[in-house]
Amino acid sequence: MNVVEFFDYAGVALFSATGALAASRKQLDILGFVFLGAVTGIGGGTVRDLVLGVPVFWVVRPDYIIVCAIASVVLYFTAHFAESRYRWLLWLDAAALAAYGVFGTYKGLLISGSATVAVVMGVLTGTLGGILRDVLANEPSVLLRREIYVTAALLGAVVFVACRQAEASLLVSALGGAGMAFALRGGALAFNWQLPVYKAREGVDAREFRR
Repeated sequence: MNVVEFFDYAGVALFSATGALAASRKQLDILGFVFLGAVTGIGGGTVRDLVLGVPVFWVVRPDYIIVCAIASVVLYFTAHFAESRYRWLLWLDAAALAAYGVFGTYKGLLISGSATVAVVMGVLTGTLGGILRDVLANEPSVLLRREIYVTAALLGAVVFVACRQAEASLLVSALGGAGMAFALRGGALAFNWQLPVYKAREGVDAREFRR
């Protein structure tokens, strides 16, 4: 197993854990934990593979489903030990975004050979699982929180691609991309870092369109 394959499994497990934490907040049964954990763990990678036109990874290697199930069951028995489950969810999500985003970028680059496509695949893989989790669990969406989120996945993907194009080793590229993504997302959680937001402005009077 090389470093990016490790990041792949780690990303699936971490995202599954966040899905299980969301299930604990909704007081679901153990099958609800496994379902939400699996959807969160494999959701981003499934869409990535469909877009790239390659066999869906967990269909080819069902052990990913086992990883999701194990992570979810462990959280079913241990989630109550977390002092603030939503806070844990956000930090685990940050780690999953960093790890899984790097693997998505690697796979996008491997399949397409395009740096642009690789970056898009990295962002998609790193963020979609968390978005699906929040929609299904009716949690406040990480996408709509004001702290930096998608930008962290974008930074990690760009750093990975830049390192690979500079002929850095796979290990250096993966650690660099994941480290930058986690640092940015972690800083956003710890210090409330935000990008400038859109400010409402006085618009054109609707009557202008009826003239």
